[in-house]
Amino acid sequence: MSELLTSFFCFGLAMFIFLRRLKTSPFHGVSSSSLFTPSFYFSPNILTHFFCSRCSFSTTLNFTDSNGLFNLETIKKAVIEERWNDFRILGFFDSALSPIWVSKILIGLKQDPALAFKLFKWAGTQIGFRHTTENYCVVAHILFCSRMYSDAHNVLRQLVILHNNNNDIQPFPSCTVLDVLWLTRNVCIAGYGVFDELFSVLVELGMLDEARDCFLKMRNFKVMPKARSCNNLLHKFSKVEDRMLAKKFFNDMVEAGIAPSIYTYNIMIGFLCKVGDLKAAKSLFVRMKNTGVFPDVVTYNSLIDAYGKNGELSEAVCMYEEMKEAECFPDLITYNTLINCFCKYDKMPTAFTFLREMKESCIKPNVVTYSTFIDAFCKEGMLEQGIKFFIDMRRVGLTPNEFTYTSLIDANFKMGNTDNALKFVKEMFEAALKLNIVTYTALLDGLCEHGKINEAEEVFKAMVKDGVVPNRIMYTAFMHGYLKAKRIDDAMKILEIMKENNIRPDLVLYGTIIWGLCNVGRFGDVKALLDEMKECNVEVSEVIYTALIDSYFKAGKNVEARNLVSEMKGRGINPTIVTYSSMINGLCGLGYVDEAIECFSSMKISGLQPNVVVYTSLIHGLCKNERLEDAKKVFVEMTERGLVPDKIAYTCLIDGTMKQGNIEEALGLVKRMTESGVELDLHAYTCLISGLSRFGQLEQARALLYEMIEKGVEPDEVVYGCLIHKYHEFGNTEEADLLLDEMTGRGHAPITR
Repeated sequence: MSELLTSFFCFGLAMFIFLRRLKTSPFHGVSSSSLFTPSFYFSPNILTHFFCSRCSFSTTLNFTDSNGLFNLETIKKAVIEERWNDFRILGFFDSALSPIWVSKILIGLKQDPALAFKLFKWAGTQIGFRHTTENYCVVAHILFCSRMYSDAHNVLRQLVILHNNNNDIQPFPSCTVLDVLWLTRNVCIAGYGVFDELFSVLVELGMLDEARDCFLKMRNFKVMPKARSCNNLLHKFSKVEDRMLAKKFFNDMVEAGIAPSIYTYNIMIGFLCKVGDLKAAKSLFVRMKNTGVFPDVVTYNSLIDAYGKNGELSEAVCMYEEMKEAECFPDLITYNTLINCFCKYDKMPTAFTFLREMKESCIKPNVVTYSTFIDAFCKEGMLEQGIKFFIDMRRVGLTPNEFTYTSLIDANFKMGNTDNALKFVKEMFEAALKLNIVTYTALLDGLCEHGKINEAEEVFKAMVKDGVVPNRIMYTAFMHGYLKAKRIDDAMKILEIMKENNIRPDLVLYGTIIWGLCNVGRFGDVKALLDEMKECNVEVSEVIYTALIDSYFKAGKNVEARNLVSEMKGRGINPTIVTYSSMINGLCGLGYVDEAIECFSSMKISGLQPNVVVYTSLIHGLCKNERLEDAKKVFVEMTERGLVPDKIAYTCLIDGTMKQGNIEEALGLVKRMTESGVELDLHAYTCLISGLSRFGQLEQARALLYEMIEKGVEPDEVVYGCLIHKYHEFGNTEEADLLLDEMTGRGHAPITR
């Protein structure tokens, strides 16, 4: 009794201090977040807070003002009868202490929770009144104790949102809501489920840091959230892919005595697999089994998928076998995962083995199964087999999805089947399937690659209208298309549009446009782009350097090309085989044969072994500069290294040998060429027929003409011209006219001299 009197004395003193201040300051509704500001000492909430902490929201107290207006039973009756205009109810809201009276009335009405909730909602609609945190917590306790869980959840959710979104004051720390909820816990004695409800609200609203703080404070209060609620927070942590936070909270759960369930382990193992921490995932898998929690199909599927994506196919199969031994039966996802992994790493026979096992287990392949195989066939260039699977898929009643069509559209474009690709696009529209960004990318890339730039522009407009935001790959495809069409200015506009849309060009895009500019000799623009790359911290790659070196040599800019080689080496970028090939070809083309030979030697000294292309470039350059003997030596070195000379290498030597009048040697090279499986092409036949004609060997030349026609190599005006000219020179106009008629009959116009 003495404690109660002391409480009321202190309460009265606090009221006196507050009311004195109230004379000089108009009252505004104040949230209990004011507990964290200096105005706390003069806020009505201190009264409520003080009252709650001292009296613990005693429900045995009755209160009446000096005039008897605020009798609880009278107020209760008015609320029951919904007499909201009753002067005794309205009188509360004329007082600065109205939040306190509301809390007391709510407590008085706790035996009728629906009525208490009705009063709470009505009070919240009154102009100039704002519920305190205590009001919210009191009604949450009442509702939860009365098993009105949904309403309690909504009240707590509204409280958290109000404090989190309040612009007038600093955001209210979520742990303080927990403090007030804890202080008001004696409103109802029916367990601590309401605290779990608050924790769940924070998780639901995505306030993950606040939820973890709440968890730690609840642990100090010895009131723990349910395992299910903790799993929800753990799941949210895994979605934001914060490895440290997820691991930390998992350990917090275990330390707090919350035993991880199969669902808990699946969240963590799935998350660790997703972020590529396979070692930690496997360790947790072992720990799980050691604690007596048996893995289920979800656990095994996560690990199989992770091993497969990491290229550890044998480990994926081991996990699959362990799964079956544990009598945990593989499901559709298991088989689809295995099929996808093996298709991805070009192990299609093994993928078909799993397809067979899948069917033997009476699990029907779904659209994902078929689409995976179709995509694998398409990427392997086996379009016909992909189409067969596509037909079979529809035959069994499955509807292709965007992924299926995208694979077929992309493959048809890459195989040059533009019309078929567009037919699949049409099918997608007819099936009411919306083109996604991947489909649009494949479509735009295919159209640009095949020179249908106008059609690509129309598709692009439709795509933007459809709400699909263009990406860097699309812009790169457009740029490549414009460059191929020699529409350089349009390509440069694409670069500007990208910058306007805050899409930073990457190395591939810069490389594409530099290649295009080099092809048309716009080296000034190339220099500007290289400067831009430097400003954007995009390193020039060996590919771009090689393209520039090749272009400068072809443009006759020997000094600039050599400077680039020096710059490349100075930046620690080693020339590649392709770079050396371009340098050798360029130097030979400009007549710097000795320097080309030095470059060839430097390449070998650097540890790079010349390939067929490099040898061919040097042989071609030597022959072109009448260094036939040196060319022959390089040819011999090439064959001694086990490399098979290509058509160009043979043709260069044949042409050079023929020009020196060594007909037998040239024909010997032809024999060697055909015996090695390299067929003569138009250029090779032209060199032979031209050489034989030059030295008067018209019968052999004529025989080669008919040989090439028989083998399907169409002779051109140059071939016919060599023979016709020589027959005229020998005075055999009859044969010359016959060849002229034959030439025109094959659709070739005579060469005018």
